[in-house]
Amino acid sequence: MIHALYTTALLGLLAGYAPVALARAARGRPLNLRARLGLDAASVRPARPSIWVHAVSVGEAIAAAPIVQALRQRYPELPLVVTTVTDTGARVVRERYAGLATHRFFPLDLPGAVRRVADAIDPAFLVCMETEIWPNVLRELARRGVPVMIANGRLSDRSYRRYRLVRRPLARVLADVRVFGMRSEEDARRMLRLGAPAGRVFVTGNVKNEAPADAAGALELWRRLLGLTPAQRVWIAGSTHRGEEAAALDAHAAARRTCEDLVLVLAPRHPERVPEVCALVKARGWPVVRRSALPRDRTREAVIVLDTVGELAQLYSIADVVFVGGSLIPTGGGHNMLEPAARRRAVLFGPFTSNFRESAALLLDGGGAMLVRDGAGLTAALQRLLDDPALRDGLGEAGHEAVVSRQGAVRETLELIDRFLVKGVSKGSIA
Repeated sequence: MIHALYTTALLGLLAGYAPVALARAARGRPLNLRARLGLDAASVRPARPSIWVHAVSVGEAIAAAPIVQALRQRYPELPLVVTTVTDTGARVVRERYAGLATHRFFPLDLPGAVRRVADAIDPAFLVCMETEIWPNVLRELARRGVPVMIANGRLSDRSYRRYRLVRRPLARVLADVRVFGMRSEEDARRMLRLGAPAGRVFVTGNVKNEAPADAAGALELWRRLLGLTPAQRVWIAGSTHRGEEAAALDAHAAARRTCEDLVLVLAPRHPERVPEVCALVKARGWPVVRRSALPRDRTREAVIVLDTVGELAQLYSIADVVFVGGSLIPTGGGHNMLEPAARRRAVLFGPFTSNFRESAALLLDGGGAMLVRDGAGLTAALQRLLDDPALRDGLGEAGHEAVVSRQGAVRETLELIDRFLVKGVSKGSIA
């Protein structure tokens, strides 16, 4: 009954969303509808069961890297499939996991689509990055005896409030999850309050603390690619939302009064906003160049706008200072500030970090980041860090130490996979 009501409601929402989706498609944003309905699925089941990892978009696809690599090493004989919802996530999977895994789009949570995609993957088990709860997917896999893990799980304030409204039916859905690996004690408590079985909820920590190291020579390669001179200083405003680019440009203009060669890299969170951001830069009187147009000659004062996907984390390595966006606006919730901290960069972020509360506290408590309250605070903090190399380097080292101190989440996650998923599948599925 619960699943029937849910499916009916979902069909209604999809019907209402159809005009928006078609408009997005007309603007060049693919729907991937055939794939998400499972209509591109092969009619013949794979020769062997597959390991299925789901990573909804870019951030989750990147965070899943150490888990994907470890599963490939442990079970080299099994196919490994990584699904995403977004097209940008698909690009990251295809580029980063070439030779390790194949990509599919995650099905729309409709019974027929779920069955077709599950037939095509034939999963031995599913590892779902972060808190993706899809009732029909979970029900179908439970019917097939396929164990599921929520890995690196988190429940933001907003998500938790919404889930509490449907706590009773949600508890029945959560019963189809074999194990929950949550980022923090608070995330675990929230999952238990929503009805997850107590013996299945564990605190693993955040796998984003353990992103793979950048390739040797990456820093020098990026500097050449962006046309930077050896002595030229750079700062990055990463994962920015509307309103934050203006604050970053104000801070940049002020900083260049004393640091004339300073370069700003703007990386909007949503790629579709790149034209808007480029227009804003030009309106301020700055020349602008897109990352995809480099390497080419560019004026030394040009602002670089990142219009590519999956490169931001590595790009942080060239920065003297990093501002992590989504944090100066109340609706942002923050973004991953551990990526620049792990690379020993001086990190700044705003007060709105509800989606990354634990990470923000880890860096602030360890002296590895500075909190800025508004655009004026960003301007002052940037200038202070550029003027004081010792402070800047100290902030970077403290941030790196804080990240390292919390490593171990990948190991904990893999132990739960072995205990609850691998040992829980039928004998012979995984040899």
